Amino acid sequence: MENPKIRISADFDIEERVQAARDNFRKHGYNCCQSVLLAYADVIGLDPQTAAVLTSGFGGGMGRLREVCGSVSAMFMIAGFISPAADPSVKTDRTANYALVQEIAGKFREKNGSIVCKELLGKPAALKQESPEPSDRTPEYYRKRPCEDLIACSARIIGEKLKAAGHEA
Repeated sequence: MENPKIRISADFDIEERVQAARDNFRKHGYNCCQSVLLAYADVIGLDPQTAAVLTSGFGGGMGRLREVCGSVSAMFMIAGFISPAADPSVKTDRTANYALVQEIAGKFREKNGSIVCKELLGKPAALKQESPEPSDRTPEYYRKRPCEDLIACSARIIGEKLKAAGHEA
């Protein structure tokens, strides 16, 4: 099932979207999931406010639980627009959606070694639950975290999938 909301223009530039995702994180302070989804919100037919609200709980590997990386979660959300599975009774749609999710997760894992936030950040496996308070965005914060590069990786992977979907405006 194709989603008619996806709009890829002839001048669609993945690297511009990758840079927008980076800027969303570093310049605007959005979390990893927000950064990626906001870079493609117009393409999938979401208004930016809805995109920011929808993804607000996915920072820090889902509310700082350090589970699945937020940028990966954003790719999975966008995958739902590329390969929708809105009707649970249509098994072929669900299968296609899950296959896409597994494919993009595999690409991310291949490039980064994991899709799990705490592993990507080099935190111990037995990490106790962290405070829900977000870290302050200081120069030191940006220096010690790979998040901006992980966001760029996710934005590139999902941008390539969107472009390959070939939906023309």
